[in-house]
Amino acid sequence: MKDNKLIIIEGPQGTGKSTLANYLRDTVASSNLYRLSGQKDKTATGKEISIKMYKALLDYLKTMQDVPMNMIFDRTFTTEEVYARLGYKDYSFTDAYIMLSDILASLDYDINYFSLYLRNTNLFEERLDRGPHHQYQAFSVENSVNQQNKYLEISDELDQYKSIKVHRIAMDDFDKSYDQIQKILKLK
Repeated sequence: MKDNKLIIIEGPQGTGKSTLANYLRDTVASSNLYRLSGQKDKTATGKEISIKMYKALLDYLKTMQDVPMNMIFDRTFTTEEVYARLGYKDYSFTDAYIMLSDILASLDYDINYFSLYLRNTNLFEERLDRGPHHQYQAFSVENSVNQQNKYLEISDELDQYKSIKVHRIAMDDFDKSYDQIQKILKLK
């Protein structure tokens, strides 16, 4: 396995994904940060677009394996699976999610998948009060709690892959979380 890190940050709205991604971009040497937003088409055509996009992304990562660069992703195809499982999409994404997970697991990186969550779900309310912003799915405490449950479910599924290190990180206290993540990534 290479020393290059592939860091994937997933979790519901309001857990601090973007904040963590920015922190890691400034902390992990030689790193690129990618922010993925998916696409809004909820039909079967949207599924095909998503599959094409994520396969191309994984192909790109494969070509970059020999480049001394760390990759940080704020969301990936697991978000597509979460949204499909919650009924936000008109299709099942599970077949594609399994295929993409298999490809991800075959990549020659130090793969760290961070599934963020909040122990105190009341924190979602204050964190989701962000003012006007672009949103794919309406921000609400209920949506975030439902998403959190699905992301944790997916974390359990990804644990089957030996090459993907799955970390469930409670983000109630950013400083404690960052300290834990620094130890996991051996940044200290």
